[in-house]
Amino acid sequence: MSGGASKWADLGPRMGSAAVMVVIGLLAIWVGGVVFGALVAFVTGLIGWEITRMIAPDRDVLAAALGAAMGAAVFLAGFLPGGMALLLLFFTVMMGAGALGAKPDRVRFMLYGLYAMVAGFALTAFHAQAGLVVILWLVALVVATDILGYFAGRILGGPKFWPAVSPKKTWSGTIAGWMGAALVGLAFAPWLGGHVIWLSVILSFGSQMGDAAESALKRHTGIKDSSNLIPGHGGAFDRFDALLGATFCLYLAHLCGLWG
Repeated sequence: MSGGASKWADLGPRMGSAAVMVVIGLLAIWVGGVVFGALVAFVTGLIGWEITRMIAPDRDVLAAALGAAMGAAVFLAGFLPGGMALLLLFFTVMMGAGALGAKPDRVRFMLYGLYAMVAGFALTAFHAQAGLVVILWLVALVVATDILGYFAGRILGGPKFWPAVSPKKTWSGTIAGWMGAALVGLAFAPWLGGHVIWLSVILSFGSQMGDAAESALKRHTGIKDSSNLIPGHGGAFDRFDALLGATFCLYLAHLCGLWG
């Protein structure tokens, strides 16, 4: 296979898997409530399972147990006030870290596990408090960032954005992602206000940092994909790392009073 063809080899499986995820995701967003919360909790549990497997590859039973605990905690947190919900998530990740061995592994699990659970909880809270338009905006800006970055990076190429962490990402793809997110913000401005245009660009960068954070963990552990659950995408963490990053950034903005 030629070099030009090989760099598009994953496009077919990637698009097919994406279509299935879009249908399931949109249905859950539309129904909302317990259905949406359960889907987010399930995906968070998968990500917790993958994080544990990457950090402790020889602990399959532990990985399954921690993934289930993280998913359950995110689901239950959706029924609690914000402060109590965060305490539950923190307690869950601390208990999970205690089951791991070396201190660096425990610290790594705490950072990534708490980050994933807080983002999952925030996603369900945003849906419950602000409605489906906010979730559609978040998903749309992440998708626009990913798609435009994917195609611009492969067509235009150019200097790498952060080669030490994410060697495939280019500045052309990064900037194209920001532009796509700004257009998404412009489209949602009639419902969410004009400030979502610049906020979309910031969250686009947050989504890219979410991708970089996962890439850093994979490079540290020497693993190419978090798992092989999703054809063309790898694992749940591979697919939703950008959404985690954007949602986490929006939640921080909310806590700081920058977004109501």
